[in-house]
Amino acid sequence: MGFDFFPPAFVLLIAAGLIGLVKGHLRSAVLLVAPLITLWAIWQIPDGVQSTVKFLSYTIEPIEGSALRRLFATVFAIMVFVGGLYAFRVARWYELAAGYAYAAGAIGVCFAGDLITLFLYWELMAIFSTIVVWCGGTPGARAAGIRYAIMHLLGGVVLKVGIEGVVVGTGSIQIQAMLATDFSTWMILIGILINAAAPPVSAWLADAYPESSATGSVFLSAFTTKTAVLALILLFPGEPVLIGLGIFMVMYGIIYALLENDVRRILAYSIVNQVGFMVVAVGIGTEMALNGAAAHAFAHIIYKALLFMSAGVVIYRTGKNKCMELGGLFRTMPITTACGIIGALAISSFPLTSGFTTKSMISQAAVDGNLLWVYMALTAASAGVFLHAGIKFPWFVFFQRDSGLRPKDAPWNMSLAMIIFAALCILLGVFPELLYALLPYPVEYQPYSIGKVLFYLQLLLFSGLAFFVLLPLMKRTMTISLDADWLWRRAAFNLLQVVERLLSQVADIVAVQRERFRHFLHRMAVRYLGQPHTADSKEHGMFARSWPIGTTALWIAGLLSVYVLLYYL
Repeated sequence: MGFDFFPPAFVLLIAAGLIGLVKGHLRSAVLLVAPLITLWAIWQIPDGVQSTVKFLSYTIEPIEGSALRRLFATVFAIMVFVGGLYAFRVARWYELAAGYAYAAGAIGVCFAGDLITLFLYWELMAIFSTIVVWCGGTPGARAAGIRYAIMHLLGGVVLKVGIEGVVVGTGSIQIQAMLATDFSTWMILIGILINAAAPPVSAWLADAYPESSATGSVFLSAFTTKTAVLALILLFPGEPVLIGLGIFMVMYGIIYALLENDVRRILAYSIVNQVGFMVVAVGIGTEMALNGAAAHAFAHIIYKALLFMSAGVVIYRTGKNKCMELGGLFRTMPITTACGIIGALAISSFPLTSGFTTKSMISQAAVDGNLLWVYMALTAASAGVFLHAGIKFPWFVFFQRDSGLRPKDAPWNMSLAMIIFAALCILLGVFPELLYALLPYPVEYQPYSIGKVLFYLQLLLFSGLAFFVLLPLMKRTMTISLDADWLWRRAAFNLLQVVERLLSQVADIVAVQRERFRHFLHRMAVRYLGQPHTADSKEHGMFARSWPIGTTALWIAGLLSVYVLLYYL
């Protein structure tokens, strides 16, 4: 056993334990210092396997470094720092501890050099993310947390079945590129896609994230789906099925986000949409595409957390989460409004924001691969993203008809956290080479050309025009959008009720027939074995009465004759 470098995930696990043991300023210090130490530890890990542990006949590799792994771990550590800053004055200690342990699992996945280590950290994430959902503290959060846990434990079982199959078939537990060509690799792919929120098993995300607390949803938005993207890049680069699935995710997320009334459900479905872009890039599988997937995941964590932060402040200050209940908040919440708009522009790939410099790489990879239909689909999806996240979210929350609400702006720590991420969205949009330098492959891509900028500006302009022309259709009502979870939450429940009624009817029929059979046996027993009911009665059953000796001899002779006949036949 050897550890040449201290595992960065352990720093956050230790911090999660300390959060429950210390209080006051010391707890705040742990919250803010631990992510910085983790970030330092991440950048001490060079390329290659840095530690090994013997387990049974396998060599476990808890730490393996590479540019791709450091990139994801870096943004996770930044997310923990800014998320801790955002939450520390509002969230309860056990929510913060669960959030840090959850992040530790994500960073552990980043550096896992073998499938066993990856699986262990994968399940660690499932456990503590469920606790974060439960920390919403409402009956809805508790129910959503149970459904969330069931789905992720099921995904873990599927992943473990695939890993076992690969280990038995190849004898190797190494993380290496593969294609879904047999049962085992398909199981691994499906297990990862469950965490990536790929339809039809994506409803857990929109079900659980909005039920968590205003601070918990910020942590939830960052880790689970993006570790799944990292796993896809490591294990299934160039898998063709991911292209079509990613396009479906993109469109699926847009449609449901446009239908939603709940502010955080809009953003939750937007996660499905954005992860779809990354899944498409992994399916394309070229160096440009994988760079685009990694860069877009980095940028997405930042601007999506920023959007959840702005939504969280609104919910924290107003107690309302429906679009139809909000509006006019820009008057008293200028910082939250400005940061929310920057996040909305970034997710919409507006020039000079991080989304433009990362998402356009994926489109360029489609062009380079002569995948015209993929490019056209991603272009149409970019317009859809601007409709639901770039305009719908800020418009209905901050600018629509005045709701009469006059809440205070965000507390200083929440404001500072949002400002940091808003600044990063702009910084990576203006100076994309800062991010490009961290990518796993050399980057020869210039995002800012006159043609690209004019194309995206026109696309966003006409999308915005379409939104306001169709504004009456965009207004939401108190309705519920049925997602695929209806199949197991309602349809399966109704099916079980039907089965229960059928079984009840079968049980009634069986009971009636059993009673009839019991009466039949009683009559037969009385007829053939019955005893007299009174001393004067001479009525005996056939086999209970006394027979004359001649009759008995006749029966014996007859039976003996039958036996002899059967014997000689």
